[in-house]
Amino acid sequence: MTRMDGTEDRLAPVSYLFGSASDSADEPRSECDEIESLLANGLSDELARAAEASQRALARRALSRREVERVLRDKGFSEDAIGTELARLSAYGLVDDSALAQDLVASLQERKGLGRTAIAAELARRLLVPSAIAYALELVDSGDELARARELAGKRAGQLGGLDRDTAVRRLSGYLARRGYSGSTVRAAVEQALPASSPRPVVRFR
Repeated sequence: MTRMDGTEDRLAPVSYLFGSASDSADEPRSECDEIESLLANGLSDELARAAEASQRALARRALSRREVERVLRDKGFSEDAIGTELARLSAYGLVDDSALAQDLVASLQERKGLGRTAIAAELARRLLVPSAIAYALELVDSGDELARARELAGKRAGQLGGLDRDTAVRRLSGYLARRGYSGSTVRAAVEQALPASSPRPVVRFR
């Protein structure tokens, strides 16, 4: 707008907060752009420090959303800063509970030989959201789990050779149960690893 004295009115530049957009903008800004704008423009030193803290934590290992939240809260960041940083990490795929849950299931099954119950407990300990845990556990194949339990039982049975069968069965069953296998899976694995001896023939005297 031009004034009568020839000068022009100028509007002050507007900084849009996270989650908002300009009515006159040609294209909507993405969530990532909104958050990065906050960091780049130095609108909040706390946001920059929160981003640095989360990145250091994630450099050590993959974390669930609630684990990152706990890290930031323990460091004394405000709820607003924590929420904004979590939104930034989610927008960039740096925290993804579903992907993390699936990776953990594969690792816990294949590398540690854990059963469904132990896997579920570990996923809960990692503070993953229930929906991500439920979906990941659906990927646990019961046939693969039985095969893995049988493999573990076979290896473990070799260390129980000096025991009577009842004691060996009890110890092997406890070992598999502690690794999170169900009762039916434990019984099937133990029966294969420690088959019952065939009955001795009875000699009858006349």
